[in-house]
Amino acid sequence: MRIITANLNGIRSAATKGFFTWLNRQRADVVCIQETKAQEWQLTDPVFHPAKFECHYHDAVKKGYSGTALFTRHTPQKIIHGLGIDWIDQEGRYLEAQFGNLSVISLYLPSGSSGEIRQEYKYRMMDAFLPHLQKLRAQNRSVVICGDWNIAHTEADIRNWRGNKKNSGFLPEERTWLSELFDKHGYCDAFRQLPQKEHEYTWWSQRGQARANNVGWRIDYQITSDDLAEQVQRTRVYRDKMFSDHAPLIIDYDFSIEP
Repeated sequence: MRIITANLNGIRSAATKGFFTWLNRQRADVVCIQETKAQEWQLTDPVFHPAKFECHYHDAVKKGYSGTALFTRHTPQKIIHGLGIDWIDQEGRYLEAQFGNLSVISLYLPSGSSGEIRQEYKYRMMDAFLPHLQKLRAQNRSVVICGDWNIAHTEADIRNWRGNKKNSGFLPEERTWLSELFDKHGYCDAFRQLPQKEHEYTWWSQRGQARANNVGWRIDYQITSDDLAEQVQRTRVYRDKMFSDHAPLIIDYDFSIEP
């Protein structure tokens, strides 16, 4: 089973840059997208509903902002739009597809880089999201949470870690929250289940020559329940073409969706 996650920083912009042409060649079973920055009624062009996929969108109330999507080759038993928490759901940050006992989730955790108000919003969502993650594990569901978590977990996940210790996305409180998710709550970072080269990142600032010089952050993850940790077969960050300021993360697993 192949799962792709990609923050597109605008699905319409990514389409003009060839994202869907590339996607059609990837043989993905599930595709999780973040930052669609569009309302579903604006996406009537067939390009946004690629053949062989069922396409599900969860829009933000605010036009041109946030939003998540899920494309799947298999029909889910259930689609869940949001967490049932209004102040989160109005930003379109959570979309879940259930296939039997498996949940595949497209998640867009907020950034706090614009200032104190959004950083507090980010902490508030982290606090609200953790009980939901615990509930999924208590139900013994197998879970793959794909998306932009806006946190670089360790020094290996950010090129300039010394200069970013006090910046949103690499704050001690954020990193500790991820560590506790992995150490105490039954989740793992699928990317790190296999040996990786140094300096593998998924996001680069659009300032200067950050992408050309690979001065990046790894903030896009596929985080799975522990029962899937040994099912990771192959990981890849696709960088050949630039669809947004993020790169797609592709992971192959040794399990399949039951019909």
